[in-house]
Amino acid sequence: MSSVVIIGAGLAGSLLAIYLAKRGISVDVYEARGDMRKETVDAGRSINLALSDRGIAALREIGMDEFMLSEAVPMYGRMIHSENGETKLLPYSGRKGEYINSVSRAGLNVALINEAEKYESVTFHFHQPCVDFDGVAGSVKLASGTTASADTVFAADGAGSSVRQAIERQIKAFESHSVFLEHGYKELHIPRNAGCGFAIEPNALHIWPRHQFMMIALPNFDGSFTCTLFLAHKGGNPSGSEGVGSPHVSKGSANNSDAQGLPDTLPAGRVSAFDQLTDQNSLLEFFNREFSDAVPLMPTLAEDFFTNPTGQLGTLRCWPWNIEGKVLLLGDAAHAMVPFYGQGMNCAFEDVRVLDQLIEKHGANWGTVFEEYGRLRKVNADAIQDMAEENFYEMRDATADPVFQRKRALETKLEQIYPDYFSKYSMVTFREDLPYSVAKEKGNAQDRMLMQICANENDIENIDVESVLSQLKAL
Repeated sequence: MSSVVIIGAGLAGSLLAIYLAKRGISVDVYEARGDMRKETVDAGRSINLALSDRGIAALREIGMDEFMLSEAVPMYGRMIHSENGETKLLPYSGRKGEYINSVSRAGLNVALINEAEKYESVTFHFHQPCVDFDGVAGSVKLASGTTASADTVFAADGAGSSVRQAIERQIKAFESHSVFLEHGYKELHIPRNAGCGFAIEPNALHIWPRHQFMMIALPNFDGSFTCTLFLAHKGGNPSGSEGVGSPHVSKGSANNSDAQGLPDTLPAGRVSAFDQLTDQNSLLEFFNREFSDAVPLMPTLAEDFFTNPTGQLGTLRCWPWNIEGKVLLLGDAAHAMVPFYGQGMNCAFEDVRVLDQLIEKHGANWGTVFEEYGRLRKVNADAIQDMAEENFYEMRDATADPVFQRKRALETKLEQIYPDYFSKYSMVTFREDLPYSVAKEKGNAQDRMLMQICANENDIENIDVESVLSQLKAL
């Protein structure tokens, strides 16, 4: 029996353990943290996950899709909250049955660990941080002083991967770039309404777009909402539109984020950064001005804000992902991304699906499997990382733009009339068979054309959709 070591018992590592065990491979999983089933998960860093078709496909293959969806809340579109409190729903798709699902990160992780432990060939080792990896021997050194060895090692230990850092120290040709947005995030909370359950529409991803910043809220199965405020770490860059020191961080483009009629800068003295929210008075002044309809729903706003940590938002790109069949980086360890397309977990789950297909094809010939895996996945990981960065500006800026809203309405209408038409969002989210790289190229071309059409026409009912579809097919 072939044997492997997995570093990281998070979502990707636990899912991978199940897939490998189903192929009769012996698996040892080493996790730096304790067993999350027995310990309290840290608050403030658990942005809800949007489970969509690519992730569901992976769960389906191990028989866990129905179980997880039974505890998910379907979201059919983006509910946009204007500054005056008005709301407008922008559907994700014009086809029935296409929606994303809000799931608990911790709940899903626990379910995967429980499923993996049903296999006698899987063993979890908690409180076992990896401190080094030997690329020659293919062995992992643990903080306990012991060494873990197997036929190969899978590094699924997240954006701060110890294995990746060890590879970088040992291989001169290894390239790794981490780029952080100037914006960070803070997790907040809307509790369940004791009288009627959900305090706001449950079947939507709520967005308060404010051009320089935004807040979102995702529903939880218990009737509460997890809110996330995305705001610049520091004041002083009023445009708020550029990542720090990287050609990878996009400012947005005409295809999705040229918000018309929105100010380029905030009024002088207006709060635009975390470092300007220093006490309860400044916090409440900011929220009452920007998110007034949400404030009555957030009784623990000040406590949550000053207790929960401020997280960073970054994109990690590195290469190569493997060393001669001895180790493979996957998930966030290989391609961490910002969360604005809701594809981080879905992409990692797709990593595992593709890897499993290659094991089916090549067996435990790890060198061959890893080389082909890298060729297949790198171009697609790059594509979804780019789209995730771009979608930050779409969510923050363009969703409040009338032209963009008309474009989304036109896309919905096209999908309702022509089932074979897919918007870029639908290609990414609901087409598990379509590579991210294809969705990006085709979707960006469609977006540019539709934005131009909707900039020239104020009423989509006056647009000849058959003519539009013909133009789209000609792209």
